[in-house]
Amino acid sequence: MPTETPHIVHCACPHDCPDTCAMEVTVDNGRAVKIRGSKDLPFTNGALCTKVAHYLERVYSQQRLLYPMKRVGRKGEGRFERIGWDEALDTIAARFAAIAADDPRAILPYSYAGTMGLVQSSGMDRRFFHRLGASLLDRTICSSAGAAGWKASIGSSVGMDPEAIVDARLIIVWGGNPVVSNLHGWRYMQEAKRRGARLVVIDPWRSETAAKADLHLAPMPGTDGALALAMMQVLIAEDLLDHDYVAAHTLGFEALAERVREWTPDRAAAVTGLPAEAIRQLARDYGSASPSAIRLNYGLNRCAGGAAAVRAIACLPALTGAWRHAAGGALLSTSGAFPVDIAALERPDLYPHAATRPPRTVNMSQIGEALLEAADPPIRAIYVYNSNPLAVAPDSNRVRAGFMREDLFCVVHEQFQTDTADYADILLPATTQLEHRDVHKAYGHLNVVDNQPAIAPLGEARPNSEVFRLLAGRMGFTEPALFESDDEIAAAAFRQRDPRALGLTPAALAERGWARLELPRPYAPFARGEFPTPSGKCEFFSQRLAEQGHEPLPCYVPPHESPLSNPELAARYPLAMISPPARNFLNTSFANMPRFLALEGRPTLAIHPADAAARGIAEGERLRIFNDRGAFHAHAVITERARPGLVVAPSIWWQKLSGDGENANAVTSSKLTDMGGGPVFYDCLVEVAIA
Repeated sequence: MPTETPHIVHCACPHDCPDTCAMEVTVDNGRAVKIRGSKDLPFTNGALCTKVAHYLERVYSQQRLLYPMKRVGRKGEGRFERIGWDEALDTIAARFAAIAADDPRAILPYSYAGTMGLVQSSGMDRRFFHRLGASLLDRTICSSAGAAGWKASIGSSVGMDPEAIVDARLIIVWGGNPVVSNLHGWRYMQEAKRRGARLVVIDPWRSETAAKADLHLAPMPGTDGALALAMMQVLIAEDLLDHDYVAAHTLGFEALAERVREWTPDRAAAVTGLPAEAIRQLARDYGSASPSAIRLNYGLNRCAGGAAAVRAIACLPALTGAWRHAAGGALLSTSGAFPVDIAALERPDLYPHAATRPPRTVNMSQIGEALLEAADPPIRAIYVYNSNPLAVAPDSNRVRAGFMREDLFCVVHEQFQTDTADYADILLPATTQLEHRDVHKAYGHLNVVDNQPAIAPLGEARPNSEVFRLLAGRMGFTEPALFESDDEIAAAAFRQRDPRALGLTPAALAERGWARLELPRPYAPFARGEFPTPSGKCEFFSQRLAEQGHEPLPCYVPPHESPLSNPELAARYPLAMISPPARNFLNTSFANMPRFLALEGRPTLAIHPADAAARGIAEGERLRIFNDRGAFHAHAVITERARPGLVVAPSIWWQKLSGDGENANAVTSSKLTDMGGGPVFYDCLVEVAIA
């Protein structure tokens, strides 16, 4: 047989990270032998993070699921036997058809960002479940609260160009750790520092990024909104405003000024645990520096008042006129800049009988309650893909109880046998990014990245899109949209008549693997106002929020669980706990790979020396972390990186690899945020004791 000449295939990193790197994969005789970041895409700049630099270990892992299987043991045991694809698909189609004959809303898809590609995460899957008439899934588990808060002030998920931050004079990283979770964005911040910019990090604990900052402020979890309101109070009281910008491009300034009058630094200090003078000085520095940039991330939106906090922070650049500059303003996500054609991708018009039998929506952050308590109808089947809810969803003991139901038909489509896969009735092998077609928008830059399949699927693995096409055929569906190819879906992903999409043709993307949106350079989206809000202005006062029953002005929403908001609970569980991403994991992706398990070592809990001493805890001791919802175990790391009253559990460990069958979500709450229906992972009181 003739040998294949080594060649390079353009791919995209599929993981839940703002960077969405363009990748070059070298293929030799049908095997991927090298992976690197594309040097052509300035944002990727030829580099990949440590995790994805070793992606071939994931692709060729001995742990890969390669064949369909059916359960032969009890749910949760993880015992399966191999079957063929025909048996697997026939079983699924028959069970779905029987349930749908009673009420298709008893079937629930469950997915999130295991892949961020528009083809494999939000194309054929949505079409299939819409046509089936299944319950809809509200995909809230990461960013929905922050997106709702940002939208209330700004209008959509649009902000400054992250590459322009190199020219900022003051950078505030708020609720993020870009050294770990936005590595390529961090490169631009480092360049800004070399040019003389000052870096401030606001984070409850001293993260890797905070350790490199000129100033680190550590508020208690869930109090960021109070800090932002106090900053506004100082800016207005000390006249550190761009009056012309406020007058021309904002709505509701007088009402805002009255609202924040009571939010003095002294009041905010009592809430946040920060010194009043530090709050006052931060506001002065922010009001005096130009250009000033705020880089938010989603850490701060995982508390009861997460949306309100993001809404308040989003108002700050309009007060100072920072939006006038390409290097100024703020950024939570760039995703709203991409002209994604959601209707063409997802085809909600396929949903049958919507007028007579309206869809039911289930919040993924409350999957435990949904599986145990939903009625009219109860959930009788769940299809899990691109997610690992047993490990990632809050209040995991209730999630486990829901998946344990013997009457719940569970399908899991996965690359590895995750915690969730152990509960499957039918377990299907999924392709990795190198084995299927996709196209990606980003939420941390302004480039579309293409993904061509570099190698043939290993074993009998199949992409999400192919499985849903096959299921549609077996269920007798005939709509052409359910049988379109991946190339056709990718070609329809963006609104081609939108000026921003002029360079996003399939041919242009395939040629070099990426294309920048047609946006100006420099890109200063709100230099002249033109906000995508109903008024066209940055809305300090939102009539839309008022009509929805929410507070129309920026406000502070306290945590569900804190010493101030719930002193009775805090008397029993006095420590606030956050569970930010472990450096060597990405949610639960990579958390089963030997290289990264070795680097991470074992589950740990960072605790302040004073809190450790009060409990007789020594370095390295095995601890039990608990509250009324459950408990998990970790080993003590005694450090001043955790402020007094705070413990930090780097996450997310697979439960079956953690040492005790639990992880930090054993103690997190399934309560929701103020807007957006998001989870409150970082709104959690616990106690800690020696195990």
